[in-house]
Amino acid sequence: MTQQYTPMIQQYLSIKADYQDAFLFFRLGDFYEMFFQDAIDASQLLEITLTSRDGGGKERIPMCGVPYHSARNYIERLLDKGCKVAICEQVEDPKHTKGVVKREVVQLITPGTIMEGSGLHDKENHFMGAVQKGDGSTFGVAISDLTTGENRLLSLEGTQEVLLQELLLLEIKEVVLSTDLESLAKIIQERTSIIVSFEDDLVESSLVHSTFQVTAKEAAKRLLSYLYRTQKRSLDHLQPFEQVISKQFVKIDYFSKKNLELTETIREKGRKGSLLWLMDETKTAMGGRLLKQWMDRPLLAKDAIEYRLQLVELWKERFFEREDLREQLKEVYDLERLAGRVAFGNVNARDLVQLRKSLQQIPVITSIIHSLNSDVADELVSSIDPCEDLTDLLERAIVEQPPLSIKEGGYIREGFNDELDQYKDASTNGKTWLAELEKTERERTGIKNLKIGYNRIFGYFIEITKANISLLNDDRYERKQTLANAERYITPELKEKESVILSAQEKSIDLEYHLFVEIREQVKEFIPRLQQLAKTVSTLDVLQCFATVAEKYHYVKPTFTSDGSLMIKEGRHPVVEKVMNSQNYVPNDCKLHDGRSMYLITGPNMSGKSTYMRQIALISILAQMGSYVPAQEAQLPIFDQVFTRIGAADDLVSGQSTFMVEMLEARNAIVHATKDSLILFDEIGRGTSTYDGMALAQAMMEHIHEHIGSKTLFSTHYHELTALENELHGLKNVHVRATEHEGKVVFLHSVRDGAADKSYGIHVAELAELPKSLIKRAEEILHSLETGKEHYAQKEIAVTKEEKPSQLSLFIEEESKSLEKKPSSKENAIMKELTALNVMEMTPLDAMNALYALQKKARK
Repeated sequence: MTQQYTPMIQQYLSIKADYQDAFLFFRLGDFYEMFFQDAIDASQLLEITLTSRDGGGKERIPMCGVPYHSARNYIERLLDKGCKVAICEQVEDPKHTKGVVKREVVQLITPGTIMEGSGLHDKENHFMGAVQKGDGSTFGVAISDLTTGENRLLSLEGTQEVLLQELLLLEIKEVVLSTDLESLAKIIQERTSIIVSFEDDLVESSLVHSTFQVTAKEAAKRLLSYLYRTQKRSLDHLQPFEQVISKQFVKIDYFSKKNLELTETIREKGRKGSLLWLMDETKTAMGGRLLKQWMDRPLLAKDAIEYRLQLVELWKERFFEREDLREQLKEVYDLERLAGRVAFGNVNARDLVQLRKSLQQIPVITSIIHSLNSDVADELVSSIDPCEDLTDLLERAIVEQPPLSIKEGGYIREGFNDELDQYKDASTNGKTWLAELEKTERERTGIKNLKIGYNRIFGYFIEITKANISLLNDDRYERKQTLANAERYITPELKEKESVILSAQEKSIDLEYHLFVEIREQVKEFIPRLQQLAKTVSTLDVLQCFATVAEKYHYVKPTFTSDGSLMIKEGRHPVVEKVMNSQNYVPNDCKLHDGRSMYLITGPNMSGKSTYMRQIALISILAQMGSYVPAQEAQLPIFDQVFTRIGAADDLVSGQSTFMVEMLEARNAIVHATKDSLILFDEIGRGTSTYDGMALAQAMMEHIHEHIGSKTLFSTHYHELTALENELHGLKNVHVRATEHEGKVVFLHSVRDGAADKSYGIHVAELAELPKSLIKRAEEILHSLETGKEHYAQKEIAVTKEEKPSQLSLFIEEESKSLEKKPSSKENAIMKELTALNVMEMTPLDAMNALYALQKKARK
């Protein structure tokens, strides 16, 4: 079929066949061209002109293109839309080729493998991953940040839902699967915005340790195989895979991270207003990334937490040294991504200047650390490697302000290479000679505006305006080019010098590029040392960041209890406090221990129940990150997991209602929580009928109290539940205070013992400026309901006892005629079994199982 096309189009189709899921950027001269469907799709996505060309077939071929020199912007736009781009270059010199120039794809750029551009954020990792399905319900997950070389492995147990949550938690941009996992690929594509790619080969690598779990190892080998195949280069900056051991970190699931707004806000989906936004006082990009990693995975080991706190305390006490450190860190560029660019081969001279400036700060930083006279600080920098030999190489080799391009020279320092100096001297002297020649010719001809110029096509020339041509009567001048307003000439002397100057310039540029490649290869050898240095510097950056935040917002050093008790005195929500500029913020206490592990929180909407619950979780997370916390005093247990059910939102993608999402998140906490966990449940059960919701809420509270023992904060509008304080010894009623002033509700945001006495719901509706007539009617109805003098919404319809409305069944019922039949003995037995169930003492899961068993019997 392809025989009808020209040889060039046949070549295009042959290459395109291997990259069906990518746009093929096919290099033709100074353009990347696209053909056929690629051209139609790209012209729409990039909003560029769609044209056509003759390709040898019966019809003209759709075509569009982008200039080679500005292709990067177009590639970024396609990647932002979730597309892949295969870069196809000429791999042989057209001058030495008969027929079609040989072309090959030199790189496949995907949303997960970008190395530069607007898709990257300085203070965020850019992870892609691979998933391997193991036996039963196990998954191996490998992740890699190609920009920094970081590689990690983790093993998961659970359903595909657990896997999806982990991929979302890691903020994976692209995931690689084997082709036999099409069903998993479909679920990922339907439920997330993650790009799915396929790879069936596994590559052996020293980056994957032999002791790793088999499923995780295969995921790592698949990921490496994909990276090597698509990037087509050595990738020397990739680090050995590091196994993430979940038992070392607090487990915060995706929904809890989202509900607590750790790294982005729920409403705006942005960084501003999140805990990360508040805490980020880092001065380096790699420090910012490490801060986010620490926030995603707070520590479980008390010794490790207290080690961080000890260093934060040191930096907090030493203000002047900390400020000196912050000033030096400003001058440290992103060592991790610079190392990645060196390995990738897209580093330029300006990048090497950034690397040099960064390394020049290391001795100063080390000196500041030693001036603290602290053993714990000295230990942190004891193995710091300033890479002095690399600093020396870059100081000798690269000028202070090099040009951006490495193809036009001008970036190698004088004295670095003798041969290059000779070429530059010849070129410089030649230019001096040209200036002298211009002066001489002006004097000789009397033409004051005579000038010597240069362009790539005609070389050097003498330009004389047409108004002055009559003054020229020198036979040495040979006309070279005619312009509208001037004539350009060449003389024998200029012709002779031109070859010398141009030859020196050409040789100088070629030699500079050759020397730069050699320097880049030498820098490659330092990559492991640079990566280790980056880890130390970024750790210092995050610790000084914690100290800066602690001083700025008056945070205190937390202590950790051995008996699991929690005592927070005058705790604050860190983000809300900052947004309010500390004005009128009301701090609150919290005391939980083995004897009293649960708060039941009542109070009106907008009074601050959710803020109070969140602040307890955020204080605990900050403490286990190794940070000071917003409180006057904080004695905390070390939590192994944090679960939240705050807010309500339908999961429209998977077709789940608000109530189902609520129940699934609650189940996740109830099934996985331990006595060392923290649970925040905000108004559980409000997504269903009042009695159902109240029953579920009470059953959950009883189950957590009797069978789990987690520290729990449970807010509710069901005031009837406050009676549980008399039945559950570990539960305490507290309420968020509100009062009435001149008929208006005033929220005091103060948490006090005991249950709330009023709901203030109508007052809140009044604050929302609902119509006054509506508010007045609501008050009348409320009064009548409270006094029992009016039957709500009764109509003059005769309703028999059998016809009274009841709650809708979850199950399909038989026709009404069948209901009129007398119950059989089998039905009587089922009814008897149903009547015997003590629902109020069952867990939600036990109730569901019992109901399912009865349903099976009924259907037989």
